[in-house]
Amino acid sequence: MKDPRPEDLIFDWNDDPKPAFNVQLDDETLRDGLQSPSARDPELSEKMELIHLMEDIGIHTADVGLPGASEKAREHITALCREMTDMKITPNVACRTVISDIQPAADVAQASGAPVEVCAFIGSSAIRQYAESWELSRMVRMSHDAVAFATKEGLPSMFVTEDTTRANPETLRALYTAAIDAGSKRICVCDTCGHVTPSGVRRLISFVKDLVEELGVDVGIDWHGHRDRGLGLANALAAIEAGATRIHGSAMGIGERTGNVEMDLLLVNLKLMGWFEGDLKKLREYAIKSAEYLDLPFPSNYPVFGGDAFETSTGVHAAAVIKAYKKGDDWLADLVYSGVPAGAFGMQQNISVGPMSGKSNVIWVLEHSGVEASQDAIDRVLDAAKNSPRQLTTSEVVSAAKG
Repeated sequence: MKDPRPEDLIFDWNDDPKPAFNVQLDDETLRDGLQSPSARDPELSEKMELIHLMEDIGIHTADVGLPGASEKAREHITALCREMTDMKITPNVACRTVISDIQPAADVAQASGAPVEVCAFIGSSAIRQYAESWELSRMVRMSHDAVAFATKEGLPSMFVTEDTTRANPETLRALYTAAIDAGSKRICVCDTCGHVTPSGVRRLISFVKDLVEELGVDVGIDWHGHRDRGLGLANALAAIEAGATRIHGSAMGIGERTGNVEMDLLLVNLKLMGWFEGDLKKLREYAIKSAEYLDLPFPSNYPVFGGDAFETSTGVHAAAVIKAYKKGDDWLADLVYSGVPAGAFGMQQNISVGPMSGKSNVIWVLEHSGVEASQDAIDRVLDAAKNSPRQLTTSEVVSAAKG
């Protein structure tokens, strides 16, 4: 009998037609990520390493900070931009829609020689306007003047409307039109407060896409989402489906409040959906080092890259994985109890022993530890496991087996 293929054994209900464009990615780890209340500002050498890892996993652009924030910020941003002049990944920086914020960006571009993209942002929702006592006419004028200054300085710009997902359509029309008229080549739709659902994303991106087509301009559409309702990743995928051409995210979703779209998980999903063709062997390193350098914990149950992601001690589950391994098919073992193929991301399936384990688990762990799996040894390990409040370590399994 001919050996089956994965597609012969897995019926896939997913329907993910590939977009007509190549999805671009903008990394926010070193800007929005540093706005996390728990984050540490990494050393410059650590930021350099992260930038190279971003390039290695196929990220196109990276927000390297706010040049108007401080002298230290400008020094780091200039050094990073200078480093990126010989790299495929290109830098952008965040600025308020005021010339005094954009001038430091122009200085950085001049000092580094890099094509620094200015991400000029302004709040757009009525609630923000009311809180700030802003008049729309003033907002439109500020937006136009800021983008026009960047254009005059030879800086590519992306115009960013904060809180877009709670903004009035006519306000967005006025702001985007002013920015595009002033030379902005990209516009960014933001779910700043993590408010929107996927249906809202589709409606909003469609509205923005129609506006761009109505204006008859070649302008890219970005999506910047937060995950206050836990919908960051789902909303990002909905944005791509609706026509957003560049998606923002950060390592592990690090960012303001509860954070952003998880760049690593976004890449995992784009790869599995066939929307991304790059090499993701360094994706786990990117995620773990980002957490380390920002001094944030890496949860054991984090999808794909957490310590628990591909480990099971449950008897029925482990038995299926072990049987698959014994058939000599690594792909079968990788998929029989996992929706994500561990091997595709530099990981592997692991069998362990705990309170819900069976004989198969014990035999597997003992044999892979070089210990004879006699019936007495198996019984001793199972007795220890059933009386334990947690999963046993390999050394504990071996110790129990030897009595």
